[in-house]
Amino acid sequence: MSDPVVVTPAGSVRGVTFEYGAVFRAVPYAAPPVRFEAPEPAVGWDGVRDATEVGATAPQVAQVAGMPELLPNLMIAGDDYLHVNVWTPDVGGSAPVVVFFHGGAFVMGSNAISAYDGASFARDGVVFVSVNYRLGVDGFLSFGDGVPNLGLLDQVAALQWVRESIGAFGGDPGSVTVMGESAGAMSVAALMTMPAAKGLFHRAIMESGAGHHAITPAAAANVARRVAKVLGVPATRAGVATASTEQLVEAQTAISAQLGKSPFRRTWSDVATNLMPFEPVIDGEVLPQLPIRAIEDGAGSDIDVLLGYNTQEGRLFFLDLPGRGLKTRIATVIMSRLFGLGRSDRKAYYGWASGPRRDHDAMVALLTDAVYRIPALNFAQAHGRAHVYRFSWESPAYDGRLGASHAMELPYVFDNLADPNWRTLLGGPGDQEVATRMHAAWVQFAKTGDPGWPAYTAGRVEMEFGGAGELLTDVQPEARQLWAGRR
Repeated sequence: MSDPVVVTPAGSVRGVTFEYGAVFRAVPYAAPPVRFEAPEPAVGWDGVRDATEVGATAPQVAQVAGMPELLPNLMIAGDDYLHVNVWTPDVGGSAPVVVFFHGGAFVMGSNAISAYDGASFARDGVVFVSVNYRLGVDGFLSFGDGVPNLGLLDQVAALQWVRESIGAFGGDPGSVTVMGESAGAMSVAALMTMPAAKGLFHRAIMESGAGHHAITPAAAANVARRVAKVLGVPATRAGVATASTEQLVEAQTAISAQLGKSPFRRTWSDVATNLMPFEPVIDGEVLPQLPIRAIEDGAGSDIDVLLGYNTQEGRLFFLDLPGRGLKTRIATVIMSRLFGLGRSDRKAYYGWASGPRRDHDAMVALLTDAVYRIPALNFAQAHGRAHVYRFSWESPAYDGRLGASHAMELPYVFDNLADPNWRTLLGGPGDQEVATRMHAAWVQFAKTGDPGWPAYTAGRVEMEFGGAGELLTDVQPEARQLWAGRR
């Protein structure tokens, strides 16, 4: 069978066939980015462009400190990194489309790793598109002037490309689901409320991220000034723009380290709560409101939603803390204060935990609720039609200490447990039955807007994947009530 060629508005691209269809890699959706400028349409080309190999990735660190072996990443140098990979079951078809935005705390990640291979979606009748976007300083630095939220605007440009071009790849531009994990999920929540993204997609999937992760212009400007100080340049966009790419990546790494060592609101404002110095900025135009507040006001009500959390998200970030002892308890005190919790609230979490790792379990539960579970449930409640999942399969890795951590659901959603990138995270072969169920629900949602269980508002309903694997009602109500009015 000859390699498939597709004609896009910018030019023709040649992909490769595989068992379930065809894949096209590193197809530009925008021109190579100009620092601190909005994305521009892709530059056209003559002839047929080779789209058989993965392309360049956004400038970034190789790994987040402390997690060198758990989360896959790949860095490829090059300026032309605003591109997509497309898996399609049939270039002549009209299949529903899933557009995936990777996670990585807005400072790392790409569409280049095989762990995000979309073959299983094409196998099941869905066109799958994975997107690169600007990260860190390039994507989210803001002094309060110029164009903000460039990383989000890159995502909008990718969705505009999908609307204009995906039909040539066998996708239906009238049936588009945006999907993200962690920072990618937080991006999806923002896109649901952004005027520039309105009408570009019809369904949304958010894994381990919802509508609480965006910062005020003042907090963003504070981070920007700190970046300039590290670089030794004037505290302006023009000043920071004089730095090399390598210098910018080193500076954002230094800022992240400063935040990790001293995560106090008096120093960082609301950046301290989210523990990410580079994230979407509530500028009033590109991003008019904190996404959860916009959802409460009715934004995105026409979009079908599936979102959820992993039951032990926080374990990924605190693997090295002891199960009991002063060090872990001090970390819990600091964390709880960031979210406005007091001694009685911490006592409640210690009361709900038990066993030899009680202190650690209480801290993990508190972080999981604060950053992932409660934001997801509040988003579902505010939206009114959202479906909620709960992922509870526990990895045996690190003597069972990893459990149902952050990112653990990804190999199950992608139905690619055998990919070597997930080997350390899974700690073994995983559970194929859970992967089959979970992936099928995602595919069904992308096709119909219904994953197969009722909306959350029908009695606080959640579908569990892993564990008992059943429909649950009002899980952990005491913890949910503890957070009322706080998140």
